[in-house]
Amino acid sequence: MLELKHRWLSLPLLAVALVGCSDGADTPPSPPEILPAYDFTAVDQRFQQFLDESSVFDGISVTLVDQRQGTVHEAAFGDHSLETVVMLASTSKVPVVMLLMALNDDPDAGFSVDEPIASYLPWEGVYGDRTVTQLVSNTSGIPGLGSLNVYGAHLCQYAPGGTLEACARTIYSTELEGTVAPASKFDYGGSQWQLAGSVAEQVSNSTWRQAFDAYIAEPCELEVFQFGNMWSNLEGWSGSPDSLQGLDNPNIEGGAISSLQDYAKLLLMHLNGGLCGNNRVMSEDSVAFMQVDRGGEFGVPYGMGWWIVTPDTAGEAPTVFYDPGAFGAVSWIDTERMIGGYVAIDDYTRRDSGAPVNLVLEEIIPLVAQAVDEARAAVE
Repeated sequence: MLELKHRWLSLPLLAVALVGCSDGADTPPSPPEILPAYDFTAVDQRFQQFLDESSVFDGISVTLVDQRQGTVHEAAFGDHSLETVVMLASTSKVPVVMLLMALNDDPDAGFSVDEPIASYLPWEGVYGDRTVTQLVSNTSGIPGLGSLNVYGAHLCQYAPGGTLEACARTIYSTELEGTVAPASKFDYGGSQWQLAGSVAEQVSNSTWRQAFDAYIAEPCELEVFQFGNMWSNLEGWSGSPDSLQGLDNPNIEGGAISSLQDYAKLLLMHLNGGLCGNNRVMSEDSVAFMQVDRGGEFGVPYGMGWWIVTPDTAGEAPTVFYDPGAFGAVSWIDTERMIGGYVAIDDYTRRDSGAPVNLVLEEIIPLVAQAVDEARAAVE
């Protein structure tokens, strides 16, 4: 009986072996995938030409990313290197919203970007009926950067001293001239972003910098990216992260610094549905939520941190989203091609900061798209 039992047990094993041999003979191995090799020579040449013709800018650096291949291009021109670290100004805004959406996704935080901020701020104030979604889509009704002449106490957001909590408490309790009802007007930037940062501190029970490290910098393995406040002392920035001031009262909407490599990781997170490598930082829904147009009804296509390029054809969904800064830096993603880029500028005089942004929007993004399309067509 024992011998018979062993004989029957061997039959299934023999069958498996035979099937395995048959499958191997009948199914050839899949050919290795050929990934496109991108040629961004035209992009580099245009950046060099821009520098050659400029009397303002001495250097530019750029990184380009692809959802499947990661970083596909880095280049530096003029006095920049691939290690240059710059102050971002408003190119800080998308990373700000990333932290807020990561908190929104965290069930332990008990936080929703669509709840009135009075639910989270433990002080008496005049702006408690605004939501974080409204604050960072510039539709909160709180006057933006165009009203700095009446900001008064709200100017604490530009002071390197003090704390974010103290500044936000002042903002929260001081109604500005020109305040309107939430969701009734688009008014870009300003103290509404500082309030959003304070909400993040309250719901995370940590400082802004601690929360950003825990939710974004650590899972994305950022090495340089951080927030400070240099607006009252721009000349104090040496190019080294060690010179960053205002760490306890970071300017939320425009106080970050970054390297090419760190910003590339943030862009790849958007292209990969909220993943930094294998780490889930945001949900796919939150990535898409940031791209919803909330300013368009007021004549300004804007999501949460992202400006939106209106498609040429009416009715088409937008596919290009960008985040420009007052010093000339700009980042973007192209969700049709699943590529993106970040351009660094370090001229802080703001004499012609719109020029590099316009260059990127009008020429660089189309040149990158053309190079990507041509390379992909060659391997199809």
